Amino acid sequence: MAASHLTALVSLLPPCLLALLLLRLATVLDPDPDAAAPRVKAAAPLPLRFRHDGAFKILQVADMHFGNGAATRCRDVAPDGGGARCSDLNTTRFLRRVIEAERPDLITFTGDNIFGGSATDAAESLLRAISPAMEYKVPWAAILGNHDQESTMTREELMTFMSLMDYSVSQVNPPGFLVHGFGNYHIGVHGPFGSELVNTSLLNLYFLDSGDREVVNGVKTYGWIKESQLAWLRSTSLELQKTLLAPALAFFHIPIPEVRGLWYSGFKGQYQEGVACSSVNSGVLGTLVSMGDVKAVLLGHDHLNDFCGNLNGIWFCYGGGFGYHGYGRSHWPRRARVIYSELKKGQRSWMEVESIQTWKLLDDEKLSKIDEQVLWRRSTDDSDHDILSRPGA
Repeated sequence: MAASHLTALVSLLPPCLLALLLLRLATVLDPDPDAAAPRVKAAAPLPLRFRHDGAFKILQVADMHFGNGAATRCRDVAPDGGGARCSDLNTTRFLRRVIEAERPDLITFTGDNIFGGSATDAAESLLRAISPAMEYKVPWAAILGNHDQESTMTREELMTFMSLMDYSVSQVNPPGFLVHGFGNYHIGVHGPFGSELVNTSLLNLYFLDSGDREVVNGVKTYGWIKESQLAWLRSTSLELQKTLLAPALAFFHIPIPEVRGLWYSGFKGQYQEGVACSSVNSGVLGTLVSMGDVKAVLLGHDHLNDFCGNLNGIWFCYGGGFGYHGYGRSHWPRRARVIYSELKKGQRSWMEVESIQTWKLLDDEKLSKIDEQVLWRRSTDDSDHDILSRPGA
């Protein structure tokens, strides 16, 4: 009997030794004992709120076109601007500079965040591209452009991945609605702590997926916002306005056809390339006008355009090319746009939004600020063109 027990014990030694060996090997290969442990997302404080000084600042980052980091070369950069030494790291450096200078309350990445044709691993490229926002613990929201999905992840996978990243307030799609695309969602910005409107959204942000490429009657064209998305937008706006007639901003990547007409009707900024939009006009402008709350639309896609122009009382503003791996123009600095909203001060508390302003920052030695402009002011009409000095942050 004892001999049989001994035989059984000896038979257990090889698998036990193998398990110990594998455990030791795993420790050597990955010395972090928590490496395999589930990791919880670092969440942004929600809901988003105006600051105690009654301000809320959004940094728009358009067209980063991030590739593989230091191995990815820049495009259209003069030799005196870095030349062969320039890479995706210049994009990262610019984003860090702007975050430190402006201290935004929210960063919006408005599409073509990565350049799929250059990114060998979409997830890794996204993590590197967005990393400054996560390092500085700034809430951020993203939508897709027409190049993001050209690497190793689909559009749905990309939006899901971004929604799970640290400090992201991005959403894949609105709950309870069947809409086209991925990245259609709403974010409300509530009143400051201690104000009478602490539980009310004073500024509404709409994010829309404008698609990538499609074929219409055998001809290739860019994507467009579909009717299911517009139906969700109208419904959401109507529901929000039952509580408060708050101003709103919309963010999508590909411009609508009407933006082309701003060449003839006036604009502020640089209009340096043709507007690359869809051949299909799906009625986005008419929907936004009928809603009544959207005061400005923030666009990407055309890197050499950074202008704002007014269409039927709504400002359409380009962010301008941000990333160094995206096409640009030699001696024309990469740039970012800031949207700054201020509340009206009441006798006892902060009240509703009083004004929405914008300016751009250039990636030059001084981080120059240009084209300051009022987009909307409650005390005047929506077509205010005033130029402002920089408000206090």
